[in-house]
Amino acid sequence: MRTSRRIALLVALAAGIVGCSSSEKASSTSIPLIPSSTVARTTTVPPTTVAETEPPTTVAPIPVYPLTGLPVTDAAAAARPAMVVKIDNHRAARPQSGLNEADIVFEEIVEAQTRFAAVFQSQGSDPVGPIRSGRTQDINLLGSLNKPLFVWSGGNHDVTNAIEASDFVDLSAQHNSVYGPGGFYRSNNRAAPHNLYAKTSMLWTLAPPDAGPPPQQFQYLAAGVAPVGEPAAGVDLNMDGLKVGWRYDAATSLYLRTSGGSSHDDAATGQVSCSNVIVMVVVYDPHPSEAGSPEAQTIGSGAVLVFTGGVLVRGTWSRADRLSPIVLTDASGQPIALTPGRTWIELPLADTFTVA
Repeated sequence: MRTSRRIALLVALAAGIVGCSSSEKASSTSIPLIPSSTVARTTTVPPTTVAETEPPTTVAPIPVYPLTGLPVTDAAAAARPAMVVKIDNHRAARPQSGLNEADIVFEEIVEAQTRFAAVFQSQGSDPVGPIRSGRTQDINLLGSLNKPLFVWSGGNHDVTNAIEASDFVDLSAQHNSVYGPGGFYRSNNRAAPHNLYAKTSMLWTLAPPDAGPPPQQFQYLAAGVAPVGEPAAGVDLNMDGLKVGWRYDAATSLYLRTSGGSSHDDAATGQVSCSNVIVMVVVYDPHPSEAGSPEAQTIGSGAVLVFTGGVLVRGTWSRADRLSPIVLTDASGQPIALTPGRTWIELPLADTFTVA
């Protein structure tokens, strides 16, 4: 009996010791639990998916040079002002320098010959010339270029006063402050007055600090879009006795210029060429103080022939005032778009040209 009690007591003590050890072990190794509410939120509720609306993709337009419509490759050039250089077209002045670097060239009738107003902005030319005198007709013709630098050899009293009173930046070779800084010089290879040259790179340094680029002058076709019009090889013009011709060259997509039946060449780059030829029919009135000096009337409207991409588009040119660019519209009143590139604008009298 004692033996049984002793065994029972030992068993009871052993059970107590085991129970005590298990409790201590559980207490020392317990892991904090995540509250049940949190468990429910993370394990029983699926993640919320928010439908996000993507903003519309906007492709920024490719910046273009304002006077050619070609993509900008030099941001500094695109931001500088337009520069107009009056270039001689006397036979003794040929071949000229810079005609194939000008963005736009106007051909004006002067006394029994023509003269060029070559507009530079996207490119320059060192040298440029020969440089000759300006005309009062330039003030209206070039007013839409946003106060352009006007490079010329000088002129008579009336013309000089008119240019100085205009909004042009007067870069006359007659000004000592312009001659040297503008890179003017007389070439020894030609006789005066057909030998005055300058450098556009130096002339641009004379621009006022607030000078800005010109506005776009024309509308242009998008890349890869062909113009629509009647097929035409080019045009022949009688510019007050000077025979001028333009012919489209499909291999280069350019119009090539002839003068007097021969290739008209630039001294550095060969035959004069462009992407567009605009024949803008105008009236010439005598200069108020010089009856022998004609003045093109370029404010108002008139007939226009636009040669671009091997076709001809007939229409109307119009300008409200001297600060407005030339507006070109076709027979239906829609804008005429040019091929991006360099443009020549001929200013002939009516009935003095023939479509080729």
